[in-house]
Amino acid sequence: MGLMGSSSNHRSINDAGVDDTGRITDVEVEAKPRRRRFSADYKLKILREADELAKSGGVGELLRREGLYSSHLAAWRRECEQGGLDALSKKRGRKATADPSAKQVKQLTSEVARLRRRLAQAEAIIDVQKKIAGLLGIPLKTDDSDGNDS
Repeated sequence: MGLMGSSSNHRSINDAGVDDTGRITDVEVEAKPRRRRFSADYKLKILREADELAKSGGVGELLRREGLYSSHLAAWRRECEQGGLDALSKKRGRKATADPSAKQVKQLTSEVARLRRRLAQAEAIIDVQKKIAGLLGIPLKTDDSDGNDS
């Protein structure tokens, strides 16, 4: 007999989808499962607890109780070593796009570097031309002004 009334065909069902006989009645699966997100405090708490339980061999029980995998612990330890608490709370997904002025600064910086390389190359060529002219005895017109031919 069920919990409600005298009818044996009627069973009560709780919010978890389990009837009073213990059978699962709600088998609906979400279309797309949600990714679990763990706070930095939770990760740190679990890491500390796992370290304490490692001595007695209870890490497996902790993982089962919390529904975690050993790879979670390994990744969280790695993150903690690399950047502490800030690394444990990193956000997933695409990084925020940089503002246009930062893009322009980067572009101009690379252009300045390219022009400096070309200038160094041009100066090296001029030095070689001066040495060759000296070896061949060709007099060079030296103009110590601004470098323009007038």
